[in-house]
Amino acid sequence: MKKIPFFRPSVDDSELSQIRELLNHTQSNKAKTLEEDFTKYTNSPFAISTSSGTAAMHLSMMSIDLKRGDKIVCSVNAFPAVAEVIRHFDAEPIFVDIDKDDFNIDPKSLDKVLTKSKHKKLKAVFVTHIAGQPAAMDEIYDVAHKHGVLVIEDATNALGATYNGQAIGSLSETTLTSFSFSPHSINNIVNAGVITTSDEELDKRARLLRNHAIVSEGWEKYGDLDYVYDVVDIGVKYDLSQLDAAFCIAQLKKNNTFIKRRKEIASIYDKELANTAHISTPVRKRDHIYTSYIIKVDKNRDSFARELALRGIRTGLNYIPLHLLSYYKNKYSLRINDFPVALTNYQQILSLPIYPNLKDDEVLYICEAVKDIAKNRV
Repeated sequence: MKKIPFFRPSVDDSELSQIRELLNHTQSNKAKTLEEDFTKYTNSPFAISTSSGTAAMHLSMMSIDLKRGDKIVCSVNAFPAVAEVIRHFDAEPIFVDIDKDDFNIDPKSLDKVLTKSKHKKLKAVFVTHIAGQPAAMDEIYDVAHKHGVLVIEDATNALGATYNGQAIGSLSETTLTSFSFSPHSINNIVNAGVITTSDEELDKRARLLRNHAIVSEGWEKYGDLDYVYDVVDIGVKYDLSQLDAAFCIAQLKKNNTFIKRRKEIASIYDKELANTAHISTPVRKRDHIYTSYIIKVDKNRDSFARELALRGIRTGLNYIPLHLLSYYKNKYSLRINDFPVALTNYQQILSLPIYPNLKDDEVLYICEAVKDIAKNRV
C-alpha cells in the first residue's frame, strides 16, 4: 500500500545553495533580495517580507491603523487566521457567505451584508482566494466602491495566480495583499510571508512597525555609533530571518514550475474522476493554480476520508466555516444555518493531495481509490 501525505515539500539543491551562500556571507541581506525578487514576480511596486503569512495579515491590519470597534468584512470560508488578526485589535469580523462553485466570497452576498452593516467604522473587505482560484474581483471592487470601503486580499493560496491576466498582488484597486510561503501547515519547512502594496506610505508604515517601530536615522551627532535608536510607535517583531529568506528565494524561482506541475496533476484528476458517482470535481471559473484540489463528496464525506486514509491517502478540509468554530459561534451568537452555502459545501468538500513532487502513479493510485470507494456509496 502506498503512503501519500496530504502535503510534501519540494526541495532540491537550489535551496541548499542559497543557504550555503548565506552562511558563507553572513552579512548578505537575503530578506531584501527576496523582496526585490517578489516585486518583479508580482509586478508590485512594494513588497514587505514577514516572519509568516499570519504576520503578513496582522501587519496589514496594523498598517491601515485598525482600531477597536472597526469592522472588517470577510468570507466565512477562510482559515482562522483571517478573523483572528482582526480580533487582535478588538475589531469585529463580519462574515459573508460564498459562491457554491469556487468557494470564494460571493459578491451579491457581500453587497447585502455591507448594506445591512452600514456603519461609520466599516473599514475594509478582506478577500480570501480559495484553493488557488481568485475571487470575482471586478464585482467585489464594484461593491467596495459603492460602500466606500478598502479591499485587502488574503493570497495565502494564490502566489502566482492571475486575475484578468494581472498578477495577484499587483491589482491596483487592492490596498494590501498578504502572501504565505507555507500555505499548508503540515510538514512545512519554512515560515515566511510577504505583503505587497502600491501605496508608498503603507509600505513605509509596514516596514516601520515590522521591527518594533525602531528608527535609527537622524542621529548623525553621534558619529559612527550605529547602536543609537529611537522607538516612535508600538510595533511587532515580524521581520523575516535570513535563513527563511534564503529558502524562499529558491522556492520563488521555482513557483511557476510548481504551478505547471499542479495544473498537470489537476488535469489527471479532472479526467480520471469525471462522471464518478457521488464525486464533483472543481469548477474552474477563472485562472486556477490549484494550491488545493477540492472535490465534493455528496454522501458521508468523513467516512470517505477515513477509507482513503486506510489506503494510505491523507486528505484535507479547506475550510471549516468560521461560524462553526466555537469562539466565533459563541462570541457573535451565530447559528449553524446563518451561511447556508458555506454550510452545504463544508458538509461535502474534501481536498485531495496536490503538490509538485506528487508522482503520476501516486495521482492515479488516488484516483483509483476514490473511484473504488465511490462506487460502493449508497
